[in-house]
Parts: sequence; structure tokens; C-alpha cells
Amino acid sequence: MSDLEFFLVLLPSILSLLVVFNLIIKRKQNTLNLPPGNMGLPFLGETIGYLKPYSATSIGEFMEQHISRYGKIYKSNLFGEPTIVSADGGLNKFILQNEGRLFECSYPRSIGGILGKWSMLVLVGDMHRDMRIISLNFLSNARLRTHLLPEVEKHTLLVLSSWKENSIICSQDEAKKFTFNLMAKHIMSLDPGKPETERLKKEYITFMKGVVSAPLNLPGTAYRKALQSRSIILKYIERKMEERIQKMREGSEKLEDNDLLGWVLKHSDLYKEQILDLVLSLLFAGHETSSVSIALAIYFLQACPTAVQQLREE
Repeated sequence: MSDLEFFLVLLPSILSLLVVFNLIIKRKQNTLNLPPGNMGLPFLGETIGYLKPYSATSIGEFMEQHISRYGKIYKSNLFGEPTIVSADGGLNKFILQNEGRLFECSYPRSIGGILGKWSMLVLVGDMHRDMRIISLNFLSNARLRTHLLPEVEKHTLLVLSSWKENSIICSQDEAKKFTFNLMAKHIMSLDPGKPETERLKKEYITFMKGVVSAPLNLPGTAYRKALQSRSIILKYIERKMEERIQKMREGSEKLEDNDLLGWVLKHSDLYKEQILDLVLSLLFAGHETSSVSIALAIYFLQACPTAVQQLREE
């Protein structure tokens, strides 16, 4: 029996359990002093509507409709978790200022399942601090000057040289290409355009689609595919790690610390599973935040001719 056939057989039982679970949750919530809102469908909640694409220059139709209906603070169910959503600037500032004291940063369990339990984005407390210190020590000021900045210029010129004259480009795609190649180089010394780098990039794209998807671990879903790609990526990182350790033991190669993987192997006492999740989480964090920022910077530059002129002069 295939996975799909097995799922179809179990579907009625699964739906019944979800309905019962939703009724229990609603009864429990009625006893709490919560803001208005809508918990949506059983388990999925309002995740599908929340993930609907929207312009980066707006807050999206989902947020606009909910703010109009319930106010700037409302309850919902996102990624399988009961959630309080805040679009209130004052409350958000208060939360950020009291992180680690009154509030604790965390991701929904479904996202944590993809990123890994040792991911720096999921950890809290002392372990998060230790992982963060390891990352910051790797990116010391001296390393930034001697390694990172020259590589940034090199990868920038590489992307620019691939553009044809009078051609149309997608700034978001180009920004993602640039940041992935840069992160892959500094994390595992992977060169852009190489077959192994392109294979890793393909799996990473599938992985990313699942991180921001409905948390349904079912055959054919983006979430299931992301878990499979995560496994492939971790096996690749583990193989690279074992190759370096083996060469060091044989004395055929000195363990260098020019990339994050080498630095962690040489300067930390992390377990293998911790190293794997750290490498994957930094690839995820560095790629996503930087690529979005670069794409938005390009978008907003068109409205500021003075800034464009200053960049050209520089």
C-alpha cells in the first residue's frame, strides 16, 4: 500500500480527531481573557490565509482584514499553534525590549521540526547564548576585513558579470543567488557554479518552501518535501565534516578555520548533531534576511535618485 493510499484510509479518523481536538481547545480558550479573533480550521487554523503572497510594501490582505475586524491585537491559530498577533507598535516595542525577561523568543513546533532542535533560531537561554557566541567569534573584526569583505566584492562582481546588457533581471532571484553563494562559501568553502553547490542549492530551495508552509507532514506536501531535503542537506554537511576530520587524523591536511565548519570543528566542543543544526540554521538565517534586505533596497532605490547617484560615484 502506497503512502497516499494509506493516508486516504486514515483520513476519516484524522478528521474526526481534529474536530474533537478543536472543540477541546475552544472550550479551554473560553476560560481565558483573550482578545477577539478567529481560530480558523482545526489544526491548520488560519495558516493558509496567512501564507497567501502579498506585496512586500504592504502588510497583506490577511492582516488588513483582521485588523479591520478585530483591531491591532487579535487571536488566531497559525502553524498549528494558538497565537496572539500584534500589529500594535507600542506593544511590539515592549515585547522586544523585554525579550528574555517577560517574553521568550521561539518558533512554532512545526518550524522547529524543520530547523532542528539545536538550531540557533529555536534555542533559548544559555544554549542560544553559547551558539550565538560561537557565530560571533567566527565573524570577528579581523576576519571581516581579511575574508568576508573581499568575498562580498568578489561575489557581487560575479553576479553583475552574469547580467546581459539591456536585459531584464529579477532582483529577488539575483539577491538570493548572491547571498546563497556567499553563505555557502563562508560556511563550507563551496564555490559558486560547481555541481555540488548547485545540488545543495536545489535542496535548499525545497527546504525553504517547507519552512513557510502549512505544517502538514503528509505525502506530496511542501512540509514533507522540506523534511526530506533537510535530511539530504544534513547528510551532505556531515559527509564534509567527516572528510575534514579524517584528513586531519591521517595528517594529510591541517584543519583550517577559514570557514564556519572548520572553525567550529577546531574551536568548539559541540556534538555532531549540534554542529549540523548550527550550520543549517546559519545558512537559513544569513540567506533569507540578507536576500530580502538587498531586494527591498534595490526596489526603494528607484524612488531616491540622489542615493543612486551617490552609489554610481562611489
